[in-house]
Amino acid sequence: GITLRRFLRYSAIGSSTFLLDLGILWLLIDAFHTHYLVAAAIGFLSAASLNYFLSRRWVFKESERTLLLGYLFFLKFSLLGVALTLGLMWLVVSLTSWHYALVRILVAGFVGMINYLANLYLNFRVAGKSL
Repeated sequence: GITLRRFLRYSAIGSSTFLLDLGILWLLIDAFHTHYLVAAAIGFLSAASLNYFLSRRWVFKESERTLLLGYLFFLKFSLLGVALTLGLMWLVVSLTSWHYALVRILVAGFVGMINYLANLYLNFRVAGKSL
């Protein structure tokens, strides 16, 4: 139904923008020797902004919020998401010898689901509305 279709569209966009996130992470760390947490924050926020505009157009197009107001709400949730991402990355990397990229991938699934639900119910307020 509507819920599954919306979730699948969001997942497709999220997967695509997450690849951008990982590319930025890798580039900043390996090419520019940026600290992994700084690189993760830059990658997350860059990909999240692209995610917003794609999601607004393809997933949450029936939102009643203006583009700017929706983006400001989206950024609020994204800042919470980046804080959670950085905290979990720091914790897992500090406690294990796992590679930063593996940890980033694991954290992405958890944070991505939280972001989807926050946008579905709080930002775009489209839960139950047709696509």
